[in-house]
Amino acid sequence: ESDIDMAFYVTAHEVGHQWWGHQVCGANVQGSTMMVESMAQYTALMVMEHEYGSSKMEKFLKYEMDRYLRGRASENKRELPLVLNENQQYIHYQKGSLAFYALKDYIGENAVNKACSSFLKDYAFRDAPYPIANDFLDYLKKETPDTLMTTVGDLFERITLFNNKTTDATVKKNGNIYTVDLKVECAKFYSDTIGREKNAALNEWIDIGVYTKDKEGNDSLIYISKRYFNKPNQQFTINVSAKPSRAGIDPMHKLIDRDPEDNTKEILH
Repeated sequence: ESDIDMAFYVTAHEVGHQWWGHQVCGANVQGSTMMVESMAQYTALMVMEHEYGSSKMEKFLKYEMDRYLRGRASENKRELPLVLNENQQYIHYQKGSLAFYALKDYIGENAVNKACSSFLKDYAFRDAPYPIANDFLDYLKKETPDTLMTTVGDLFERITLFNNKTTDATVKKNGNIYTVDLKVECAKFYSDTIGREKNAALNEWIDIGVYTKDKEGNDSLIYISKRYFNKPNQQFTINVSAKPSRAGIDPMHKLIDRDPEDNTKEILH
């Protein structure tokens, strides 16, 4: 019950190609696989989410994150942003999954659907000149608020990494309410194509989440909310009605984190 249904996921991905790759064919240039493989990945993710629920997506997103990090670690030429990838599988598959799911989380599923629908209407079965990834990105940007344009750039046009960490998580019980106190760290980096990183200013909305144990003893997300980050160290106080087991920053691994294992921390009672 807790495993990723790989047969379901792969089937959804391949059916997604009936639109992405069979109806829309990108020009043979950098980034074209974003419109084919990344969108088939996103299609599969959303089919999975509608079938199994958003709570089941954490494991798949973590799976994609791990594969992307391994892929960039073994890159022997250069890593490129998603919109300029050169048929690099760890980018157009794994990073594509993470980028499009994060975009959906920020602007909403309906907004992404509207952009995709408009793009398909304009480019499906079209002869040359074929679209490029930046054409598709323009449709996505039309559905994105101005306040999130930097986020879109971070997801698609730059190589953006985070180092999010929960340093402390404690709880106090008051009647039927559990008050969770969290201390978290957040750092953001931009990488160039050969892995040289520089610090980036924080201006982010990032999830804070709290888990409890379900009847089977598994962690179940009971609270998730976006909080604003403009400095590296922050504290949060959250009230929940069930006994918390774990809490932290970006619990569902929507952002690309260099060490996703320390995003959340077990709460000791």
